[in-house]
Amino acid sequence: MTSTVAHALVHIDGSFCEGGGQLLRNAVALSALLSKPISIANVRSNRKPPGLRKQHEAGINLAAAICAGETEGVHFGSTSITFKPGKIELPKTLTADPGTAGSTTLLLQVSLPCLLFSSSPTAPSLLTLRGGTNATQAPQIDYTQHIFLPFMKRHFGVDVALKIQRRGYFPKGGGVVFCSVPPITEALPPVTLMERGPVQVIRGEARVGGLPYILAERMKNAARARLLAGGISPTTIKIDAVRETQEQAFGSGGGILLCAETSNGCVIGGSSVSTKGKAPEEVGDEAAEELLRNLRHDGCVDEHLQDQIIIFMALAKGRSAVKTGPLTDHTRTAIKITEQMTGATFHLEEDPSGFVIISCDGIGFTCQYSNLIK
Repeated sequence: MTSTVAHALVHIDGSFCEGGGQLLRNAVALSALLSKPISIANVRSNRKPPGLRKQHEAGINLAAAICAGETEGVHFGSTSITFKPGKIELPKTLTADPGTAGSTTLLLQVSLPCLLFSSSPTAPSLLTLRGGTNATQAPQIDYTQHIFLPFMKRHFGVDVALKIQRRGYFPKGGGVVFCSVPPITEALPPVTLMERGPVQVIRGEARVGGLPYILAERMKNAARARLLAGGISPTTIKIDAVRETQEQAFGSGGGILLCAETSNGCVIGGSSVSTKGKAPEEVGDEAAEELLRNLRHDGCVDEHLQDQIIIFMALAKGRSAVKTGPLTDHTRTAIKITEQMTGATFHLEEDPSGFVIISCDGIGFTCQYSNLIK
């Protein structure tokens, strides 16, 4: 018997808290995975201009392709969409291309949860993601490669392979990223991460494409100077400067990612992207200051990772608990949407000193669970 509850439309207010594209991606990903149709009003109402951009349209269409879903209102500028998922059958081989410098990492965000679970062992799904790899308002591909995906492997057992075929910079885009996503047949394990441990090394790369190498060197030197001023030992800092070849990058741009590795296996990030009119010294300084800010609160994940793991904590089997710095609006939004879609319960312990403990009683999602709620 098919439950009528499973097919009832879940209504979501797209203006809640962060009120941007992240709310949209989380809702659509969980809709596809849980086979729960959704209607989102006030899409990106807290952005100027509001409504869908090309990258959001591409992300929704990618999720629809994964789950054989039907959509309404998915077009440029739309402020209201409906997403009606079908059945996910893995593996998939798909390409997503917004035709702009829209972020490849955000395309992965919306599609990854949909590709993780299979009722039986099967080959990995293959994604080709086109667009921007190093852009503002999104994690750089380096962050995904060196912080997010290693976290997913270490704590959730999800081993996604990512290859950067070509970098794409704003405003041209043109980047190409390949991802291989092997599905799992069991529920994700819960994660407990409460003690960060001392920082052992800070690694980093300042990189440019289509620009002189000296600009990467200037980013690197500014980041190092800011870290030293922040009390980091010079022997701890290992930052490289890189200039990509013409084949490795489309257009011109750059950025820097810093990763602080701790004795307990935590990796805390700080990053910044080159933009027109911003001096390389400012880019390097921004990344270092972001890293130092995240280290001050003694959290086990940084401000960009905390919202990205919310979905997976909810899907895991059992209670997860992660110590973070102050909650971002992205994280509060992710918790709200994830609770609404999954029924998982989150608990927040916000300490006056600045750190927060996020705990969650996960639903233990598997494909068998999915069949039960249909």
